[in-house]
Amino acid sequence: MIAIRAATLDDLPGAYRVCLRTGDAGKDASRQFQDPDLLGHVYVGPYVMGEPELALVAADDDGVAGYCLAARDTRAFSDWAEREWWPPLRARYPRRADGTSDGDVIDLLHDPPVLDAAILDRYPAHLHLDLLERARGQGIARRLLERQLEQLSAVGARACHLVVAASNANAIAFYRHLGWRVVEERDEEWVMGITW
Repeated sequence: MIAIRAATLDDLPGAYRVCLRTGDAGKDASRQFQDPDLLGHVYVGPYVMGEPELALVAADDDGVAGYCLAARDTRAFSDWAEREWWPPLRARYPRRADGTSDGDVIDLLHDPPVLDAAILDRYPAHLHLDLLERARGQGIARRLLERQLEQLSAVGARACHLVVAASNANAIAFYRHLGWRVVEERDEEWVMGITW
């Protein structure tokens, strides 16, 4: 039985593992990285540390099987991360232009992606949702997403965006089914948004 609950610091290792094992457009990216923590440093850690009240995990007896992590205000979250989260990671991971997956994610530590101001104006909150295979097909993703949007609404957010790999047709169809719309199409990723 998979339960959805607030994330704790004890969940970080499991959530990092989920991030890695879904890091290739929903598929396992473990073989692509020498350092298994890099993706988690970008897509998990800052949310659990910086917005703990908006960090949800789906867990069972085997540990964390998924998560939905959010920031109520992307600009404020980015400012916090620039002050608190990125500096020690930048010191630990100096830039290296070596064309590897590790190097590409290290670049993100030094230059986090920023969406166009028009998108942030319209959809100021954002979230990340990932599930391991054992948690799929049970309605867990929908429950995580609905609970997260309720939490965002409770803290005053009225619109949210997310970024999904353009190749992840299942995820795109899932979000569209739940009322999200494509805001911007890029070569490798799409930005989707929802208002309420």
